[in-house]
Amino acid sequence: MSLRKSRYYRARPAYGWALFPLVFIVFYCCQCGKSGASGGPGNNTGGNNPPVTSDMAAWITTPDKVSLLGRVTTPLAFGTATDGTIATITVDSTQTYQTVDGFGFTLTGASADLIYNMGATARAPLLRELFSKDDNAISISYLRLSMGASDLSSAVFSYDDLPAGQTDTMLSHFSLAADTSYLIPLLKEIVAINPSIKIIATPWSAPAWMKDNNSSAGGSLKANCYGAYARYFVKYIRGMKTRGITIDAITPQNEPLNPDNNPSMYMTAGEQTTFIKNFLGPAFDTAGIKTKIIVYDHNCDHPEYATTILGDAAAYPYVDGSAFHLYAGDISALSTVHTAYPGRALYFTEQYTSSSGSFGGDLQWHIRNVVIGAMNNWSRNALEWNLAANESYGPHTAGGCTTCLGALTIAGSSVTRNVGYYIIAHAAKFVPAGSVRIGSSVAAGLVNTAFLTSEGKKVLIVENTGTVKVTFNIRFGGKWVTTALPGGAVGTYVW
Repeated sequence: MSLRKSRYYRARPAYGWALFPLVFIVFYCCQCGKSGASGGPGNNTGGNNPPVTSDMAAWITTPDKVSLLGRVTTPLAFGTATDGTIATITVDSTQTYQTVDGFGFTLTGASADLIYNMGATARAPLLRELFSKDDNAISISYLRLSMGASDLSSAVFSYDDLPAGQTDTMLSHFSLAADTSYLIPLLKEIVAINPSIKIIATPWSAPAWMKDNNSSAGGSLKANCYGAYARYFVKYIRGMKTRGITIDAITPQNEPLNPDNNPSMYMTAGEQTTFIKNFLGPAFDTAGIKTKIIVYDHNCDHPEYATTILGDAAAYPYVDGSAFHLYAGDISALSTVHTAYPGRALYFTEQYTSSSGSFGGDLQWHIRNVVIGAMNNWSRNALEWNLAANESYGPHTAGGCTTCLGALTIAGSSVTRNVGYYIIAHAAKFVPAGSVRIGSSVAAGLVNTAFLTSEGKKVLIVENTGTVKVTFNIRFGGKWVTTALPGGAVGTYVW
């Protein structure tokens, strides 16, 4: 982390009050696409909505939270005639781009602690809501983990902590014990719900004894510890595998140009290149590890960090791709890297929502940049930052983020769903891993991205960037649907 949401009934007088129950039922059904600020299964996801006879299904979140991933009950039917005077988004499934790996969050130590300690009775339905493919679930398909502590852990730790002055280059003291209280047990429950979930892991710091300042915060990896640090990754991946958790990818360092967090570690592009080509890559080969190595994992203002590593002939074969955050720079940096190295993948791995932000403002910015922006710039995933925090935006380390709003706020067994939940839900629920981004045309004030799922469904995510309601056409295969989005709203359309 870098600091800085019509049906009509005509009453007949002769029936009088006998019609009241029917009126109530109709009124209730009309409200099924709405939910309160806390949301909940079957309300915010439309899982309990009445069936709608329609060619296209749609879910909308409005900035005033009147609709929170609410199912549109007005039928949307394809026709051959349309109003040519309004904006049109044309979806073209013959134009294909990258395959999608998934959408999700970082399961921080804080998240795991809070969710696991809800207790089994409250935790089980929440995990199904988050990770299953049930109708009332949001179907998260990708998680990020910290190797050791992140700044959103209750305490700083690595997997090989030693008293000052001691070293352990053979890693005889390496242990995942700190993660066995709640993180690993929780991950096992998640994997049982979604065995195909993808997991990327990244360290916020190497063990302090490997660093030139002997501290968890700042400093750099000692040159004579590169080999030991590569073995540290091997032990972590193997240790997680023995516990039934497959690490699909790693990055060598979270935010390598940010030494001001706790924990943190500074690593230049040259240092990361050397580490990968001479130590980490060969160590993975020797151990038979197929986990992907993804470089950089920091802001869009320095794409040259990624291209420096990719430009090294010895490092390039070991690298699957590069990862980005957007606390600085522009999301188009991903396309810059793609243009230079089209044979390597792009990932978007972190963006936080602040306790001081507004629901509507954050909804718009994150959908436009993190979901639509990252996808339209070749990313294979889109991840928001912290999955869950408490009412005080913790737990966190001393010096860690004090304003990071979780997608969920958890107080005991009580859960409140915040803006991050809906940002990711608008994609994760409808665009499963293995989907392919397809063509969709630019329309003024209606930023959008489109996908073709493995089941042949088309998914279009649209944001109205203006402040007033916009009526527009969705065109596919020579037919049109006319629909509308309120100002600042986000809609996901499926057919």
